[in-house]
Amino acid sequence: MALVRERSPIADIVGEYLQLRNAGGGSLKGLCPFHDEKSPSFNVTPARGLYYCFGCGEGGDVISFVQEMESLSFTEAVEALARQAGIRLRYEQGGYTARADQGQRQRLLDAHRAAQEFYAEQLLSPGAREGRRFLSERGFTRADAERFGVGYAPGGWEALTTHLRKKGFSDREIITAGLASQGRRGAYDRFRDRLVWPVREVTGEVVGFGARKLGPGDEGPKYLNTPETPIFKKGHLLYGLDLAKREISKSRRAVIVEGYTDVMACHLAGVGTAVATCGTSFGEEHLKVLRRMLLGRSNQGGEVVFTFDGDAAGQKAAVRAFAEEHGFASETFVAVQPDGLDPCDLRLRHGDNAVRDLVEARKPLYEFMIRNVIEQYDLTTPEGRMAGLDAAAEIVASIRNEGVRKLYGVNLDHWLGIMDEAFVQRRVAQHMRGRRGGAAVRRAPVPQAPSGAAESAPYDLRDPSLQRERQALKIAVQYPALAREFDELDPEMFTVPQHRAMYELIRAQGGVAAAGEAGQWAARLRDGAPNDAQRTFITRLAVEPMEIYGELDEHYAREILGTIRIHSINRQVANLKSRLGRLDPTAEAEEYQRVFTELMAVEQQKRMMRERSGGTP
Repeated sequence: MALVRERSPIADIVGEYLQLRNAGGGSLKGLCPFHDEKSPSFNVTPARGLYYCFGCGEGGDVISFVQEMESLSFTEAVEALARQAGIRLRYEQGGYTARADQGQRQRLLDAHRAAQEFYAEQLLSPGAREGRRFLSERGFTRADAERFGVGYAPGGWEALTTHLRKKGFSDREIITAGLASQGRRGAYDRFRDRLVWPVREVTGEVVGFGARKLGPGDEGPKYLNTPETPIFKKGHLLYGLDLAKREISKSRRAVIVEGYTDVMACHLAGVGTAVATCGTSFGEEHLKVLRRMLLGRSNQGGEVVFTFDGDAAGQKAAVRAFAEEHGFASETFVAVQPDGLDPCDLRLRHGDNAVRDLVEARKPLYEFMIRNVIEQYDLTTPEGRMAGLDAAAEIVASIRNEGVRKLYGVNLDHWLGIMDEAFVQRRVAQHMRGRRGGAAVRRAPVPQAPSGAAESAPYDLRDPSLQRERQALKIAVQYPALAREFDELDPEMFTVPQHRAMYELIRAQGGVAAAGEAGQWAARLRDGAPNDAQRTFITRLAVEPMEIYGELDEHYAREILGTIRIHSINRQVANLKSRLGRLDPTAEAEEYQRVFTELMAVEQQKRMMRERSGGTP
């Protein structure tokens, strides 16, 4: 990771996302990408490879920046930066042994890249006439096809296989990648005479394809996808996510559609948050991928909008989404076009605005499900209304938020025309008791404070002693070569938990004597931090200005560090004198003498330090 950080200059990476200007002292400043602001408070310190926003508190290194901006996991961010820097990663498992499948993974990614380029070229060939007509009839231009990487798989048995063989790929690699199947005579193309869409990971790497048949002679399924492979896990992949990730993070909304052309239509219509599953229903793993982008660190808010056809299949899809709804901390909505048109057909017939209006007219998933249920009953009769009430009350009872549950109870009363809110609420409560009786209620575990959580406790920065301690810590983080005496301090010399924990962390890393190259020192400390609170504190210490007059040198650093020791001794003297004042010299002579002797020793230590520092009080 150190090499990835070194080869990924933070100023260059951050500069791809926002405008930076010189802020003096070797720092750069710009408008924070993580919250709205009018004056820049986002600081980048290239020498230490860190960023920190003094407005919202977001901070970290180049890896965490890419994680936040691209909504990637730590591993994905490292891999993305490594590819950009031309670094081949070495994976560790239990020791310095390379991960066995990493070489294979790269070969499979290379094969897919070559396949995508081949398919894209073939879309312009005479044999792809039907494919081009298919796209044109659905309102897509050549530029649109290029934007989404759409291609054409020729109708022959070995067109792609032969092409990849010439590129140096073995039949075994081509088959393992899912690009070919094994026949009695060898490998043959999996996709033939089909329009193909590349399926990419969130980082942009092609890992598979979705293909639609074109000719009536093809007896295969309408849509054929890459099978499960070492790099293609359809339960984890969402088509279009590589294009939608930034807009999803920005707008805190994801739109789930049913097909590849629907994704294209939505993006072209201005709904840049649209994604689709790849030959499977939307599930828990898809949810985990989206949650990172929708909720970020706040773990609150965000919308997921499911678009479904108005037919029976669409209704079933809505029921499946309802079954998964409790996994979301975001709000879940449904957008269904009354005439049953999917986004692609809707755009073709009624234009871009109609697609945007469909999404904006979304309904909460609970409302959609409740109305869908009660519409199945004859609400003109008392018996029908009661049957509808019991069916819908089961759904209302499943709502975890008490306030939302009560409001839906009120709405249910009006939708059914019963006009007795208290009666409806009692019916819902009965269903809630029935749900509890049918399954044991699991008590959620009480969350424990993470190790070192005290570091995040607030404290008053106006306190002069805290200012001195903070200055000493900043010297140790930013200028370890000038802080040789820092290692001689004791954790009890720091007055607040944040500072003591920081001292212990530095000591655990070998102290400033083991800091080595200053640019990597802060990164080592961040890597060694036990929790996010301490990582954030380290980042802030690394980018805060020193707030001193003139230039920091070894003498000035020694003075600042010396004051920590002196003021610690002053506190000891004050405490010992206070204890002496509470003791009776006659009745408690032994304890009095012990404390008095300790006080004299500390006073002697104080005099020696004064002489050493040249009279510092």
